[in-house]
Amino acid sequence: MRLIRVRVDDDVRDSVVAALDGEGATYAVVPDAERVDSAFVEIPVPDGAVDPVLAYLYDNGVDEDAYTVVVDSERSESTVNDHLAERFVEGPKGNRGISHVEIRQRAEDLTPGRATYLAFAALSATLATAGLLLNSAIVIVGAMVIAPFAGSSLSASVGAVIDDRPMLVESVKDQALGLVVAAVSAVAVAYAVRWTLFVPSTLAVSRVEQVGFFITPTLLALAIAIAAGAAGALALATDLPVSIAGVAVAAAIVPSVAAAAVGTVWGQPVLVLGAVVLLLMNIVFINIAAYLALVALGYRSSVVASTWRDLGPSVRTAGYALVVVGFVAVTAATGAATYSHLAFEQDVNAGVQTTLAQEEYRGLELVGVGAQYDDPGVFASPESVTVTVVSDADTSHPDLATDMQAQVQDATGQNVAVEVHTQDYQRAAAEADSSTPVADRLSGVYRRVAGLFGRTVEDADETADNATDDATGRVDPAPLAVA
Repeated sequence: MRLIRVRVDDDVRDSVVAALDGEGATYAVVPDAERVDSAFVEIPVPDGAVDPVLAYLYDNGVDEDAYTVVVDSERSESTVNDHLAERFVEGPKGNRGISHVEIRQRAEDLTPGRATYLAFAALSATLATAGLLLNSAIVIVGAMVIAPFAGSSLSASVGAVIDDRPMLVESVKDQALGLVVAAVSAVAVAYAVRWTLFVPSTLAVSRVEQVGFFITPTLLALAIAIAAGAAGALALATDLPVSIAGVAVAAAIVPSVAAAAVGTVWGQPVLVLGAVVLLLMNIVFINIAAYLALVALGYRSSVVASTWRDLGPSVRTAGYALVVVGFVAVTAATGAATYSHLAFEQDVNAGVQTTLAQEEYRGLELVGVGAQYDDPGVFASPESVTVTVVSDADTSHPDLATDMQAQVQDATGQNVAVEVHTQDYQRAAAEADSSTPVADRLSGVYRRVAGLFGRTVEDADETADNATDDATGRVDPAPLAVA
């Protein structure tokens, strides 16, 4: 609930009061202690109705430069003026969402000024690159926290759903510019640390654990992008903090940029391609998920519909058409590349599972399967699959890699190089202790439990004796009668 307090001159007071009465609004007219020719009108309104109600007052005579204060009301005793939401709030009704004006303002507030935005994009990419090369998850999390991409990503969906085409175009430009600056920064950092030997130039970057997380599009990565976009839109539209959702959005963007930069500097094109596809997949589905979430919340305006109505030969129409065609092309290419790799990954898992189901490998435990990005014939090198299993140190499986390669190639229909990592272990099994009777064990248990509750030793002994009798089936004889 918000409270609008506006100064109204006497010459327009009657028209303003009549307009409020016509809407059935509850309000109060308070005398102005400083001026004799005006008064203050106070109107409690629902969240999201502030700007439309003010516009309504301006249309009915209130000067737009008049003294106006809007404050948050911490407590509301009744549903005063809640019906105004049906009349004035553009967008979702009730408590589910805020007005178009407010959601536009919130989205704009998420994106800092251009210079600050680019500086944070470069700094976040720098931190993410350092985190990948150091194999440090905490440094990567720090990069996500300072990344500025939440505002630019969510603004596109907001602009599309509330029919704000300038916001949509500006968001697309900000996303592209921010990604370019982040990529250049990440490449510069990776190049500097490699050729100054702060990081060995022969480092197998594809084997670094943190790098491996961000070089292939997976089903779980897709779920992260969808959840991040939906969470960001939900927080934005319901007047909730967007900072946490912003970290999730950055988690889907910044590390992938850094991984692509690392692959570029180390000359590994397959790694670069996988990271770029993952990055584009995340960006596309963040925007789509945010748009669908806003539509589900009730924001029904459509930039597509209004553009279609205003369609005509103009430079602006051509510009919008280029943006739409570009987005559709990126979406289609990313979707096809993502589907190709997910299908390849599924076939690899099936081949690995078939191998381990064989009788001679039943004692092995699968730890993980890593599949290199399945480039659709772009590079001549065979696809690479890394499998990690746990094995008893007393057993060996010299043909495991060969057998697994045959099964994986049969499942995928591709020439695949398979690398198997085996983690050995030794196990000393505990022997069952049959020397102590069950009754004695129960007696010891009762003693320990009694001690925890402050029972005396005599009470514990009596309880333990009863437990012993129950366990052995022995019953104490009844006392003899004494004549």
